[in-house]
Amino acid sequence: MNRSARRGYWLYLIPGAVLFLAVVIVPFLMNVAVSFTRWSGFGTPRWIGLANYERLLSDETFWASFRHNVALIVAMAIVPTLIGLVLAAALFDYIGKKFGARTASALRAAYYLPQVLPVAVAGVVWGWMLHPQYGALNEMLKAVGLGSLAENWLGDPDLALATVMAIMVWFQLGYPVVIFMAGLQRIDPALYEAAEIDGANWWRRFWHITVPQIRPETFVVLLTCTIAALKVFGPIFVLTRGGPGRSTIVPSYFSYLNFFEKANAGYGAAIATVLALIIVVITFLFLRVQERDT
Repeated sequence: MNRSARRGYWLYLIPGAVLFLAVVIVPFLMNVAVSFTRWSGFGTPRWIGLANYERLLSDETFWASFRHNVALIVAMAIVPTLIGLVLAAALFDYIGKKFGARTASALRAAYYLPQVLPVAVAGVVWGWMLHPQYGALNEMLKAVGLGSLAENWLGDPDLALATVMAIMVWFQLGYPVVIFMAGLQRIDPALYEAAEIDGANWWRRFWHITVPQIRPETFVVLLTCTIAALKVFGPIFVLTRGGPGRSTIVPSYFSYLNFFEKANAGYGAAIATVLALIIVVITFLFLRVQERDT
């Protein structure tokens, strides 16, 4: 490639670079700067150095929010990846062959539907379904004689986090199914045919062909879903507002509380900065592991 062609190539990157600078880099640096101040959001910020970060180290709510985030990583990354991998393989290698590609596509779209729904709408509907007095879940349990199992699913501190985790599995499941089914399209059908001729059942084909062949897609799903879990905000805001008490609070919502409800923008910025750095480190580690694997 000659010099003029190379220069023309870089020109196409300028709009994206400018947007990345304006939308990501500049706001992040401003947030970092605010994290070293005491500021209510109005007036002039007062420089306090590392005081906000020192306060984080002894803030039990901050550490509890990260423990809840770990639980949500399980619910939004690990569990959907495992279930999505099995579902995608079943749709591709069994449903598609036995009932046709249209049936497999319809089921894939059904699994992906929660990803398309607005978070606010899905959250409100789940709130109605799980209402302790007139919610559909408790009414169904009463109808089948299991009324003793009815609970205040989102209002009990001992159940709220587990309930949110279950909802997030439902919400996140369609994404890995779609990614994995796309990855399965590139696997040589001869591999499955040869395994079938050799007498391998569905599970053996899945374990020895499907799983190794779509390892790159698995890394992508785990990384993107982990990042989504770390920065989750909408479902928590709609479903529980971090409660009851602080039983479902996560760092992003804790940062929001300090920014907008407690008028402590400096402390909220410190929380957001730590969260952003954790996401960057996890992304770097994921990419390094993927490079070694390939």
